[in-house]
Amino acid sequence: MSTGKTVAIIGAGPVGLAAAAHVLERGMMPVVLEAGSAPGHSVRQWRHVQLFSPWEYNVDKAAARLLAPAGWKSPDPQVYPTGAELLERYIEPLATKTALRDMIRTNSRVSAIGRAGFDKAKTKGREAAPFEIRYRNGKGPETLRADAVIDASGTWASPNPAGAGGLPAIGEPESAARIAYGMPDVLGRDRARYAGKTVAVLGAGHSAIGTLIDLTTLALQVPGTRPIWLLRGTDPAKAFGGGANDKLSARGELGAHFASLVGSGQVQVEAGFSVAAIAQADGRLRIATSSACCGRSVVVDELVVATGFRPDLSFLGEIRLRLDPAIEAPVALAPLIDPNEHSCGTVRPHGARELAQDGAGFYLAGIKSYGRAPTFLMITGYEQVRSIAADIAGDKEAAARVELELPETGVCTRGGVESGSAAGCCGGPAKEESSACCAADETAKKAGSPGCGCS
Repeated sequence: MSTGKTVAIIGAGPVGLAAAAHVLERGMMPVVLEAGSAPGHSVRQWRHVQLFSPWEYNVDKAAARLLAPAGWKSPDPQVYPTGAELLERYIEPLATKTALRDMIRTNSRVSAIGRAGFDKAKTKGREAAPFEIRYRNGKGPETLRADAVIDASGTWASPNPAGAGGLPAIGEPESAARIAYGMPDVLGRDRARYAGKTVAVLGAGHSAIGTLIDLTTLALQVPGTRPIWLLRGTDPAKAFGGGANDKLSARGELGAHFASLVGSGQVQVEAGFSVAAIAQADGRLRIATSSACCGRSVVVDELVVATGFRPDLSFLGEIRLRLDPAIEAPVALAPLIDPNEHSCGTVRPHGARELAQDGAGFYLAGIKSYGRAPTFLMITGYEQVRSIAADIAGDKEAAARVELELPETGVCTRGGVESGSAAGCCGGPAKEESSACCAADETAKKAGSPGCGCS
């Protein structure tokens, strides 16, 4: 086993802190670089949101072991926390009441990572060179050298734009003052911004649904509040989820509640609406499906863009990355999570093998490792960093071992076509076969069949 190594961890969110706990438990030295002013900076932006998974899926085991001597009490495993509760009851104690407090550097934004003395094109001797991490902390540029790097910086700061083609819509940057990305706090911090306004929400995921539900609540409290759902697809029902089939019951309930709001007419639905242009008109926004005169359009006071996120790869230009060209996830992981192929409720647990890049010692982890795929669960990130820490320490057996049972998370679909409940079609996640989308598919392939038919 190789101990005494320095491991740089980018990001002090739940997965980054879990990585630090596992690294420390392995006898290595973690150094956590957090761009924000405090650990859990991104979580603080969505502190009003309730998680879909209960506490039992949101606490890392190594982190819990680290917290125990500090008198930490584990929350009720069946309760669903909000982002604020995740911060108060888990992230902040982990970052301030354990040995990790001396290993976290806040206000430290990473600007570049490379191999000391080796540009990207130089190979001979590269593996022996330490990683060089450049970052800024308000005092000028700083440099850290490390034996390994775990990039768990997340995707929150890199939201997808409103434009349907992946590029910003024409006029989107110029209209930024009336556009919010992600999931604003409609009923709390941002209430005054949306009360009594016509608000369009673009997206079909749970952030969009949650925001629209909050807007319907606000509409009951403040007359004149009018939510409009801009949906790129043509079938609103696809956004309602698996309902009772979803093993994460909070998520199933959310979809069912939203379906009732749409059915009752409390949310105006504009399906098949692919945003091409946004223009300012008399202090409002005109959102159109074409930059020409012939497209559909709506006029609103505010726009919320909830179209997902993408990884920031700008500071990894000197790292030899092997990413799927479409999903921007590690090539071994991408087939398991590619939304073009499947949205099955579970993803096979995975770790260092699927996440490692060319050249030992660099790993993407957490939601950033999923690239543009939207199916990440926090507990999946914890399993990732457990495996990665073992791999860095030289414990290949532990790195390859699966120590996670994932919940089945909805109706198993392929290409948007429902094919039965997760328990029926999928049978849970595949355990060993990387090309299998689910347990049933894995069993079929082991028996010599091309698969179970799901994919």
